[in-house]
Amino acid sequence: MANELSEATINLLCDLIRRRSVTPDDAGCQALLNERLTNLGFTCETMQFNDVTNLWARRGISSPVLCFAGHTDVVPPGDEKQWTTDPFEPTFKDGLLYGRGSADMKSGLAAMVVAIEEFIGSHPDYEGSIALLITSDEEGRARDGTLKVIEALTARDEPIDWCVLGEPSSQNELGDIVRVGRRGSLSGMLTVNGVQGHVAYPQLASNPIRSFAPVLAELHDIVWDDGNEFFPPTSFQVVDVRAGIGAPNVTPGELSARFNFRYSTEWTHDSLQEKVHAVFDAHQIDYELNWHLSGKPFLTDPGKLINAVSQAVTEHTGNAPELSTGGGTSDGRFISPAGVDVVELGPVNASIHKIDEHVKVEDVITLTSMYRRIMELMLL
Repeated sequence: MANELSEATINLLCDLIRRRSVTPDDAGCQALLNERLTNLGFTCETMQFNDVTNLWARRGISSPVLCFAGHTDVVPPGDEKQWTTDPFEPTFKDGLLYGRGSADMKSGLAAMVVAIEEFIGSHPDYEGSIALLITSDEEGRARDGTLKVIEALTARDEPIDWCVLGEPSSQNELGDIVRVGRRGSLSGMLTVNGVQGHVAYPQLASNPIRSFAPVLAELHDIVWDDGNEFFPPTSFQVVDVRAGIGAPNVTPGELSARFNFRYSTEWTHDSLQEKVHAVFDAHQIDYELNWHLSGKPFLTDPGKLINAVSQAVTEHTGNAPELSTGGGTSDGRFISPAGVDVVELGPVNASIHKIDEHVKVEDVITLTSMYRRIMELMLL
């Protein structure tokens, strides 16, 4: 069984890597998964929103619903000449499998599908339902993917009870970290208005760089919070600042900047915005500030899902996982608000989005067994 499981998972993973599914193009990945799931008795529904393809697949009509979720889209490979191998041709070397999406997150998808095949083959009459929610819009704008599918399911009163996301959550070894929540992400798009002028006559101009500098310093000096028992401290980062017209003797008339908060449950997006506006207003500068909320923080409470995932990891690695809310955002931010317990368990994330992205072949096989074990603990 182990050899058959290994071959099935790796073969499926290679088939997925060969499909050049740069976001939001699914490139036929979901059609491949659809065929396999249909053969297992799943009812598969393609949900198309604009140029994004989503797959909702479910086997069973009763509750509880255990859903596996993930994405087929990948980030662009970048300069392919820098890759050691073709990023869309799976290549094996020294126990590693190279290819764009190998870790983020086509290995998770392959492990999910094969684990489901094995589980149903052994336990066709499990309790409840098994579902998959797969999108091609996780690496991009993330507006027509999981978010829209959850809205559609909610509108027709089709709830999910538990969700396992296959995002690459592990840090050094498979299963060393399990994500049980994520920080919120709030971005500010800033314009500081000034008056363009000659550098020799500053009294006749208003330099927005000079106006913004003390505000920026104060924002960086603020200790936003110390985090809490579940979340690391809130962070503030400026990601872009632009000003000037390209001439060395002209002060600019406008400055634009973009910054981001990754925030804990010590804040809401409203309270963060109020705090930032108060800092700007205290400096009495002419500014415009628009906001974009990418996702609110979420946290899954201890319970059956976390216990099952932790047990599956411990049984396969000999070590209990660290339960974490660190890292960036994930589509869990769209699933959790629907009242779903969400946990993220996937391969090591050290090479994701990089040149020569790769995954340990052994980890993909072990992850498949972990997913199967989770189903046994949750549905039998």
